Amino acid sequence: MSLQSGDWREGIDEVDAALVDGYQSGFPVTERPFEAVGAELGVDAEEALARVADLLDEGVFRRFGPVLNPPVIGSSALAAVQAPADRFDAVAETINGYDQVNHNYARDHEWNMWFVVTAASREIRDRILDEIEERTGCTVLRLPMLTDYYIDLEFPVVNSDALARESVGSGGSGGDDVRAGPDAVGEGSVSATRISEDAAADLSDLERRLLVAIQEGFPTSATPYRDVAETVGAPVADVLTSIERLLERGCIKRVGFVVNHVRTGFDSNCMVVWDVPDDELDERGRAVGGLPYVTLCYHRPRRPARDWPYNLFTMVHGREASAVDASIDRLADEHLPFEHERLYSTETLKQTGARYADLVGR
Repeated sequence: MSLQSGDWREGIDEVDAALVDGYQSGFPVTERPFEAVGAELGVDAEEALARVADLLDEGVFRRFGPVLNPPVIGSSALAAVQAPADRFDAVAETINGYDQVNHNYARDHEWNMWFVVTAASREIRDRILDEIEERTGCTVLRLPMLTDYYIDLEFPVVNSDALARESVGSGGSGGDDVRAGPDAVGEGSVSATRISEDAAADLSDLERRLLVAIQEGFPTSATPYRDVAETVGAPVADVLTSIERLLERGCIKRVGFVVNHVRTGFDSNCMVVWDVPDDELDERGRAVGGLPYVTLCYHRPRRPARDWPYNLFTMVHGREASAVDASIDRLADEHLPFEHERLYSTETLKQTGARYADLVGR
């Protein structure tokens, strides 16, 4: 049974709905941001802040603050292990013990545990993966992102849609063209962006300290940026300027509220891996990245030595498994007529924002 039964929506009004769907990005970068938010919503700053605190307490928001962009700041990789059933919990505990592991999911596949390692450099990332392999006794399947076609988990949730982004699909033709509406993907939003495993942003000392300070979110206060400035020992004006600069350079993807998609009903998600001919990969990746029901689309390497022939990854989020499966059938029939496997997540083992324990003093 999906968690989208309507109970959570019954507890919010139009102002809450505007907060949830309207401020997943674009949160004001000003010293007193809730004054601007309240003015736009027709309430005072104190009420806007109180509503955010309530939505956090109720689990509609997972956190409030920046969404960092690991491939730009440092180096990250998706990885998987085949954890034996009798040691599954112990393997998960070992992997989750690393601050640099920010996501870990059980999936219905022989590679049954999938996690992301994010670090300040490729060297540190690979050292952590080596340690995990040694400590768990499990071979680690290493799958760094090579090309980003489309990645965005920002989508409206105050609705009864069966699939993520269903209500913002393109106008009138069943939503199978490019995205439209306020969340539209326009020219340049779906592209083939190459990702270097050795990428590391040229960060100032303040920017490094700032990213470490805000990686878990902002304080829920009337003056979050001033509070952060006190934490890093810098003038608030410098902190505001640095955050704007980090946004412009792509180190921060967006600033706003990170919605709990499970709490809001999108508790069925499937990672689908496809064996796409290499000479068709970019064309297919761009096309699929533009479909309204695809929330993630990216290229990762094949690993034939590990019996892993897949090079294109897509994600579909929905409220019911049947709707997710139907959309994947449609993908296979109309867009990706290739061998593929469907890896449904069965349990969330860890979920946080990207964590950097080693940016300062690097």
